[in-house]
Amino acid sequence: MTIAANSPPSRLPLGGAEGVRTGPGGQRARAHQDRGDGRLAAVFLAPALLGFAVFLLWPTLRGIYLSFTRYNLLTPAEFTGFDNYVRMVHDPIFWSSLKVTVTYVVINIGVQTVTALAIAVLLQRLTRSALLRGVVLAPYLMSNVVAGIVWLWILDTQLGIGNEIVAALGFDRVPFLADETWAMPTIALINVWRHVGYTALLLFAGLQAIPDDMYEAARVDGAGEWRMFWRITMPLLRPVLAVVLIMTVIGSFQVFDTVAVTTAGGPANATNVLQLYIYQSAFGRFQFGYASAMSVALLIVLSAITVLQYRLTRAGHTDLG
Repeated sequence: MTIAANSPPSRLPLGGAEGVRTGPGGQRARAHQDRGDGRLAAVFLAPALLGFAVFLLWPTLRGIYLSFTRYNLLTPAEFTGFDNYVRMVHDPIFWSSLKVTVTYVVINIGVQTVTALAIAVLLQRLTRSALLRGVVLAPYLMSNVVAGIVWLWILDTQLGIGNEIVAALGFDRVPFLADETWAMPTIALINVWRHVGYTALLLFAGLQAIPDDMYEAARVDGAGEWRMFWRITMPLLRPVLAVVLIMTVIGSFQVFDTVAVTTAGGPANATNVLQLYIYQSAFGRFQFGYASAMSVALLIVLSAITVLQYRLTRAGHTDLG
C-alpha cells in the first residue's frame, strides 16, 4: 500500500503516549477510576466509621443532651436547663475530686515521663535488644484491674510482701493504700509501673528517627552524652514527646479502675478521683443527668488542655530537615 506524497505525517498529541489520556475519553476514564477508588476507600472506612459513630459520637451527643436533664433510668428524661451545671459549680465533692485527679495527674505524668525518657534513651544508646524491649513492655500487657489487685496484696499492711521487706529493713510498716498521705502517690506509682514501658517504647520509636550521624558529628566536636542529650535528643524528640504527653495526660485524667479495686475512693475521699465520682453519681445514686454534666465538664477541660499542650509544644512541627 502506498502513501500519498503530500499526505501530512501522523502526529502524536503533545506529551507522547501520555497525552492520549488527556483527551475527553482519558478524563472520563480517570474520573471513573477516581470514583472506583472512592467507593473502595468508603468500603474500608465503613467499619471504623460505624464503630466511631456507635461507640463514640452517639454516646457523646447523648451525654451532652442528658447533662441538661434529670434522668434516673426509670422515668423519662426531664429537661432542667443548666441546673446540673449550677449544682456542679457549688458541689464541694466535685471540686475535691477534681483536685485529687489533678494531684494524681501531676505525680503520674511527672514520674512516668522522666522514667520513660530515661529508659528510651538507654535502649537507644546502650542496647537495642528485642528481648529487653519485651521485658520493659510486659507490665503494660497486664490489665489495670489485675495490676491493682496484685499491688493491693503486695502492699497490704499486715501480710503484704512489700511491708514484710520494709519491716525486715527495720522500719515501721507503711499503710500505703490506707493512709490519706500515702494512698494517692501509691496509686499514681502503681500506674507508672504499668504504663512506663509502653511510653518508653513510644519515645524509643521517636529516637529511631534521629540520624546517627548527628551524634557522630557531635562526638567529633567533643560533646559528651549529657550535652548531646540536651542539644540533639531533646530538640529533635520534641514532636514525639509532645504527642506522648497529650496521650498520657488524657489517659491520666480518666483514671478509674486502679482506684476502684484498691481504695474505692478512700480513705476519707483522699483518692476519690473525678471518674469514680461520676460513676458513683450515675450507677450508685442514679443521677445520670448530673453525672453527664460532670462528664461534659471533664471533656471541656481535656479539650482545653490538649489544645494548650499542642500549641505550647509545637507538636505539629519538627526540627528534622
